[in-house]
Amino acid sequence: MHTVGLLVYPNFQALGLAVASVFEYTNLFRGEKAYQFRLVSEHGGPVMTSQSFSVNTERLRDASYDTLIVAGDNECHLPPDSLLEYLRDAPSRSRRVAAICTGAVVLAAAGLLEGKRATTHWFHAQEFKKQYPNVLLDEDRIFVVDGQIWTSAGMTAGVDLALAIVEKDFGLDTARMVARKLVVYQRRGGGQSQFSALLELDAKSDRVQMALAHVRENLASELTVESLADVARLSPRQFSRVFREETGQSPAKAIERLRVEAARLMMETTRHPIEVIARETGFNDRERMRQAFLRAFGQPPQAIQRASAGEALAM
Repeated sequence: MHTVGLLVYPNFQALGLAVASVFEYTNLFRGEKAYQFRLVSEHGGPVMTSQSFSVNTERLRDASYDTLIVAGDNECHLPPDSLLEYLRDAPSRSRRVAAICTGAVVLAAAGLLEGKRATTHWFHAQEFKKQYPNVLLDEDRIFVVDGQIWTSAGMTAGVDLALAIVEKDFGLDTARMVARKLVVYQRRGGGQSQFSALLELDAKSDRVQMALAHVRENLASELTVESLADVARLSPRQFSRVFREETGQSPAKAIERLRVEAARLMMETTRHPIEVIARETGFNDRERMRQAFLRAFGQPPQAIQRASAGEALAM
């Protein structure tokens, strides 16, 4: 049986508690106590959340957790020095030490992320880099695994991290069943920028929304302003003007962003060669896709594909 401790401290973000459901449903599907989940704090007893309700916790104990997960908060406040001191030695006591969202700040303050790859919520990424320049922060990942240390992005990404832990411990089929029960993706592809980008492109009018839906469904096709204007029932000139007003981008730029995101998703969830991915996402040739990736991510497709493959192996 694997013991999982979720470590909380005053004003932690309550959404982090969602990881408990992943381990609960794993037990139900396996018909055994695969995981023993413990909500813990430094001293035990009631701990207040950022939403002003409290949860009851057990006292943190030495050498009791196969996996210790540190919750995050909204303001990146650090817990007491005594708790940071405990965490400094956590890798010697636990097989995995993980963090949800800004819990990565706590791990960094404890010195556990020095020279390691990690991620955190995109909103806090730039300040994190200033405070902890020796951490190899990848702000566009849903979760990152570097040896014993696991970190995840914004709060809901804690569920992604927990599902990855289940996959590591009990296999892909179990993780898929749990994800299906929770009505979430077993493994979300793409990075945090994918979700913010799609929100930015969420147009106001039905006509531009129809055009965007057409783009997403036909990425492999030739997508011209004229063809999209026809879908939106506007003249090409009207369509370009309205599209830019509603999305802040030209149609060509928006199409490129959606293609880049789709290509990255394929790299992270399949083993297709670069040429196939370029064709399936409408780039048609490697060089065109490479230039688009450099504009979007500052690195070529091969670098992202290698990083995804390395992360899969680390799991």
